[in-house]
Amino acid sequence: MENFSLLLHGFALSCTPYNLLMAACGGILGILVGAMPGIGSLLGCALLLPLTFKMNATSAIIMLAAIYYGNMYGGAFSAILLNIPGDSPAIMTAMDGYPLTQKGRPGAALFTANMASFFGGTIGILILTFLGTALADIGLMFGPSEMVAVMILSLSSISWLLGDSPSKGMIATMLGIIIATIGLDGATGMPRFTFGNISLLSGIQLVPLVIGVFGFSQVMQMFAKKEKDVSELRDKKLRLRDAVITKKEAAECAPTIARSGVLGTIVGILPGSGATISAFLCYIMNKKVSKRGKEFGSGIPEGVAASEAANNSAAAGAFAPLLALGIPGSGTAAVLLSGLMMWGLTPGPQLFTEQSDFCWGLISSMYVGNILCLAMAMAVIPLLVRLISVPSKLISPVVVVLCFIGAFAASNEMTNIYIMLIGGLLGYFMNKYEYPTSPMLLAFVLTPTIEKNLYRAFMTNNGSASLFWTKPITVCLLAVTAILMLAPQVMRAVKARRK
Repeated sequence: MENFSLLLHGFALSCTPYNLLMAACGGILGILVGAMPGIGSLLGCALLLPLTFKMNATSAIIMLAAIYYGNMYGGAFSAILLNIPGDSPAIMTAMDGYPLTQKGRPGAALFTANMASFFGGTIGILILTFLGTALADIGLMFGPSEMVAVMILSLSSISWLLGDSPSKGMIATMLGIIIATIGLDGATGMPRFTFGNISLLSGIQLVPLVIGVFGFSQVMQMFAKKEKDVSELRDKKLRLRDAVITKKEAAECAPTIARSGVLGTIVGILPGSGATISAFLCYIMNKKVSKRGKEFGSGIPEGVAASEAANNSAAAGAFAPLLALGIPGSGTAAVLLSGLMMWGLTPGPQLFTEQSDFCWGLISSMYVGNILCLAMAMAVIPLLVRLISVPSKLISPVVVVLCFIGAFAASNEMTNIYIMLIGGLLGYFMNKYEYPTSPMLLAFVLTPTIEKNLYRAFMTNNGSASLFWTKPITVCLLAVTAILMLAPQVMRAVKARRK
């Protein structure tokens, strides 16, 4: 009840006209930034941080927080309509969102993404409100060995994405691991697979690779298979009421959103995880447990809901360790942490008692900002879906320009342009010969986290591997991994014996 009364006091602060304006401005900027490929929440918050220098701390963090979760809404737009994820968390949204667009249902994909973002974010904010400090303490229990176990569990779940061709899926997975190891070795500082190229010392960035694999390869496919271009849909009437999904689809999406909302918040709280890993894990989990799991990736609203609910809830969950412990869970949270310090605030357990107006004003503003983002995102659906009516000979050059701009904007380096082009060729030939791209990208995302935490685990234990069988959480997670890997084999043997 104490939290509830503090939350009501926070609403009195966040619902002042000025703070409402800041939340609305942050939401609009976040949606716009999210829809622009290559910018993302990290670069967006970093670029817009100077706008808050002359604001008071509460109004400033309300605006930056709105930019953060507004970006989660906007990232889905280009992923669904153009197959170019606006930010890395939207990678999994494109898996079902773009196929829905090709089926002539772009409005349904956008509607599902917006509603899943809203409800997933609301679940994350509710958990943050009532369990934030407690979950932050639990997140602190996850050291290097526990994070390695979590990532191994995630990596083992790639088998759920492989479908009917495990051999091709494993080849794609190994390719993702190899690409992720390009750059400097985290332990020795020695270059790996750079072939003397100084630009590769920092490794391959995710954003230009994703833009190439999804966006640029799609343009190549447009020219190769003109008869399957989305311009076939240009004569279809597109109205807002056509965007609403059916009751059956809504009923199927509801449990998916609930699962992704809870798991996404938990993953967002873990240090170093972030919305990208949350979207991958929740998509995989729902693909495994959903009744329509085998249809994920073919273009169903449930697949869009799984990803979008996850990344929005993770964005909310990231504030728990940030405020309660001063530990940023992602790069964007690190930018927000620098803002807090700039305003003279020290994150930690005492922040909720010494600066309660600030903390509860921020949390309450997230409820209001989430509603504002939903309203703005829903309002632009009729305008966005008109992109589908543009002929391919006009939309293709625009997509190519967006690919180049997005890849370059990731770090303002020409190397990213080359990575995007190579990624486009790679994505084109993988799709042509039916090699799945999602296992490659998941392996690419998870490998650096595994490697970094594995080094830390050995360094903190004098080179001994005993951490992996002496820590209870680590042992439990590794046991779950073993069970999940062995279960399909056991079930297959049992069915064969029964026959």
